Amino acid sequence: MKGLLNRSAENKQKIIIFYVDNNNNNNVTERYIRVLEVNDTSILAYCYYRKKVRTFKLKNILSTGPVRKRVGA
Repeated sequence: MKGLLNRSAENKQKIIIFYVDNNNNNNVTERYIRVLEVNDTSILAYCYYRKKVRTFKLKNILSTGPVRKRVGA
C-alpha cells in the first residue's frame, strides 16, 4: 500500500482508496485522490470528491488501487 501511495506522490497519479470515515458512523467511502505527501501516520492528498486537499490517516485506509481507464470512454 505504501508503495502505491509513494508512486502517486512521485508521479502525480490519481489512485483510488477505500477509507473508513473519522466520525462515529464508520462509513466506508471510495475516494479518488492524488497523494501530495506521505508520512508515518497519514497522507496529505487532493481529494477529487471533496475538491480539496485532505489528510487521511493510514490506519483508516482499507485498500488502495490504481485508477483504471475505461475502454471506449
